[in-house]
Amino acid sequence: MTNAPKIITSRRRLLLGAGAGAVALAAPSVWSPSRAAGKRIVVRDDGGIYTKAYGAVYYRPFTEATGIEVVGVQANAEPVAQIKTMVDTKSYTWDMAKISWPAIQLLTTGGKQYLEKHGLESEPVIKSIPAEYASPYGVATNVYTTVLAYRSDAFKGRKAPQSWADFWNVKDFPGRRSVRKHPFDTIEEALMGAGVPTAQVYPCDLDKAFASLDKIKSSVAVWWTSGAQVEQMLTSGEVDMLPTWVSRAQSAQAAGAPVEIIWNQGVWGADNWSILAGTPNADACREFIKFASDPKRQAALVEYFPAGLTQPEAFNYVKPDVARNCPTYPDNIKAGLKIDAKYWYDNQAAVIERFNSWILA
Repeated sequence: MTNAPKIITSRRRLLLGAGAGAVALAAPSVWSPSRAAGKRIVVRDDGGIYTKAYGAVYYRPFTEATGIEVVGVQANAEPVAQIKTMVDTKSYTWDMAKISWPAIQLLTTGGKQYLEKHGLESEPVIKSIPAEYASPYGVATNVYTTVLAYRSDAFKGRKAPQSWADFWNVKDFPGRRSVRKHPFDTIEEALMGAGVPTAQVYPCDLDKAFASLDKIKSSVAVWWTSGAQVEQMLTSGEVDMLPTWVSRAQSAQAAGAPVEIIWNQGVWGADNWSILAGTPNADACREFIKFASDPKRQAALVEYFPAGLTQPEAFNYVKPDVARNCPTYPDNIKAGLKIDAKYWYDNQAAVIERFNSWILA
């Protein structure tokens, strides 16, 4: 995801106290110095706070432990076309990438595989990652969630929304609303807003979803198109409530805005470490993935942002008040809806076309 949060403020750092940042991390006994000499891997990440955090927690410690240099580079949220070009031309600007499930679906479905199978399923540090996050083409490293967020000052003295049904209820929950100008997540939210249980959202009943959207369309003050726009609106109070990537709401909170987050019915997916098919550095990438999947290392990320930790054991090293803000905190993940990447792979072109026509109508 490109919508990386801003650097968490010193206030959050103070809250962490002696938490994950103080954890001593053991170095792995991997590559010999002679084997690692001159080795370098280039890793695509989301930039911003992710590059900063990964550099401190993963990249530099991995180099110190193995001698293999790691270079982090930023690229588009779903760099599917770039990866295909590199693999087709065998010209590897990157060796591996942090990408979402839908991107993995696009790169591994069809006649040509653009990603390597990581083959790490039997490694203890990978086996401990829950099966619901697993893929043969990617090791889950972060879970992101789209949540309902609202300005608490807009609901002072009255009940605030706690679900998508409340968000859709413009009579009992009046206020300025903003909705993402894209069908991803918006279709799922519209169905839950119409009362569809999370377990029955997929496959999406599009007629029902668009009928639900019809009910709220005239009440939407802003159709948002970027995470930065969301953060600005929450911080300034331009709108009272909206669906957003949780990192943006958390950044607004860290900036001092009176913003509350509702984890109930959050729509979540995972970012994964994936290896480009044919890269000559695939083995070094596998070593990096094992290194970066260590629970204590994952836990150290919360010093920078409330990461969606994919190792349950990582929560043993995170203070409870910080853990509750992480997308994979047990109560948060249980209350949410897992994105069906296969549904969107099969239907995204038709749904996007219908959504764009509906917006213009």
